[in-house]
Amino acid sequence: MALAFRVFARKGYTEGMSGHISVRDPENPHTFWTNPLGRHFGLLKASDMILVDYDGNAIGGNMSRPANAAGFLIHSAVHKARPDVTAACHTHSPYGKAWSTFCRPLEMLNQDVTYFYGSAQSVYPDFGGVVFTEEEGERLASALGPEGKGMILRNHGLLTVGGTVDEACYLYTLMERSCEVQLLAEAAAANGVPKVYVPEESARYTFEHASDPEALYWEAQPDMEYEEFMCSGAHKD
Repeated sequence: MALAFRVFARKGYTEGMSGHISVRDPENPHTFWTNPLGRHFGLLKASDMILVDYDGNAIGGNMSRPANAAGFLIHSAVHKARPDVTAACHTHSPYGKAWSTFCRPLEMLNQDVTYFYGSAQSVYPDFGGVVFTEEEGERLASALGPEGKGMILRNHGLLTVGGTVDEACYLYTLMERSCEVQLLAEAAAANGVPKVYVPEESARYTFEHASDPEALYWEAQPDMEYEEFMCSGAHKD
């Protein structure tokens, strides 16, 4: 998880105190680890993480700083609603925020975005400000759906989930890049250049054969290995 945060930092996904990753605890699945409030993604180490329960109590790890309150409400709702989810990622990354203003799903414009084909992606159509109520967190989790891998939160940002932190991290970087590509395509289309979409059958085929949890885990490894090299393993402390 610390390494995933450092990948996000290098890619420019930081925005003040916003953004969080959660990982379900393997021994007590009704608790999860998350990052402390106000510490830069690029500085995070394993020893910085906080273990919280579903009631919002810090019960382990480094408790010198609190967890992000809005982050807790989002992640606890997702973990409660989706027992299959081990990790969830949410930040206020620039292209995700830009595309979220349209309140539309990503279109099947290329091979990579087909990893979010069909029910794998969703859009949360409401925005009520910072998530400070349990009900708002539950609505977000409901919008993600039982099969969702990535969600566009209107006027807010992106959220991805996975069976490993590597999978969730890779899906986040992929969704952010896909938002960037979508915006580029929209700009070209506005000047009269027609978009050509991936055929439905091809999109489904690619999703079914290339977007399984193991493949997505391995998709994350190049960024993870590069970041570990660049930070000389500082995330492990």
